[in-house]
Amino acid sequence: MINDARNAADRALRFRDAALPCLDDAYRLAHFLMRNQADAEDAVQECYLRALRSFDSLRGPAIRPWLLTILRNVCYAELARRGRHDTSDNLGDADHNVGEPLWQEPSTAPDVAILDKQDGAAIRELVAALPAPLRETIVMREFNEMSYRDIAEAAGVPIGTVMSRLSRARAMLLVAWKAMEGAPQEPPAIRPAALCEDAPPLMRIVR
Repeated sequence: MINDARNAADRALRFRDAALPCLDDAYRLAHFLMRNQADAEDAVQECYLRALRSFDSLRGPAIRPWLLTILRNVCYAELARRGRHDTSDNLGDADHNVGEPLWQEPSTAPDVAILDKQDGAAIRELVAALPAPLRETIVMREFNEMSYRDIAEAAGVPIGTVMSRLSRARAMLLVAWKAMEGAPQEPPAIRPAALCEDAPPLMRIVR
């Protein structure tokens, strides 16, 4: 009994040290998939509970793709339960060459903080309007700064499909940005920390 308790405590400690650094990335992805804060919090909490129970099945040091795989399953299962079937868009994922990154670093200006806040809200709206496979891919790549390989592992698709989805997402975002009334010709830089301004405190999710 004592050894079992010690092993469980050690396992929980190892999980905490490995998984908590991924919390922001998990919440960001959940927020864009579930489309509101409360559902994103619930999805992340369920993800972490499942991940803790399955932690011994993790192979290798890369926990983030494994964790986000669980998160995607949680989110899409809940969306399917509610009858929101936006996860199987017919994208025709043929390989495409990925162009230059969509977002460019803006020049510094005195009101850059205000502009960043306004542009961040606009970017969130445009990303939220993407089909789910494109939305999750652009979030993992541009916002969470994940490699193609890690995205492919998390999404359960080939790397070529990841590249195709990124190419399409960037093209759709650029068209949508330029169609916005009064928007500058060049989109702003993505600053991940500003993309989910309503991100909850840590203990509101992991409790």
